[in-house]
Amino acid sequence: MEKLYDKLVRDNIPNIIKNNGGEPIYRELEQDEYWDYLLKKDEEELLEVKEAKSLSDRKMELADKLEIIRAMAEFSGFSLQDIIEESDRKKEKNGGFQKRLLLEKVIE
Repeated sequence: MEKLYDKLVRDNIPNIIKNNGGEPIYRELEQDEYWDYLLKKDEEELLEVKEAKSLSDRKMELADKLEIIRAMAEFSGFSLQDIIEESDRKKEKNGGFQKRLLLEKVIE
């Protein structure tokens, strides 16, 4: 039985599939297609965060999302630390999201 995926997976997934008796068919993405698959994977992970049934599941899905952000940063020539530092600068300037503010409209 075959099951089609066409999705970016973590590096050890082919070995895990083999160890479980499966035969993974995979290839290394070309540079020009990797970004598109990262974006697609990011959307998939966001959906999994939304659908998480427990805090434990949400934590695991957020960890997957963070790994995608790390890969996106590295693809773009940054480290995860570079992204965190940029986030900290933006937070210092514009604040974070702790106050849970919803901007409804602006009257000019």
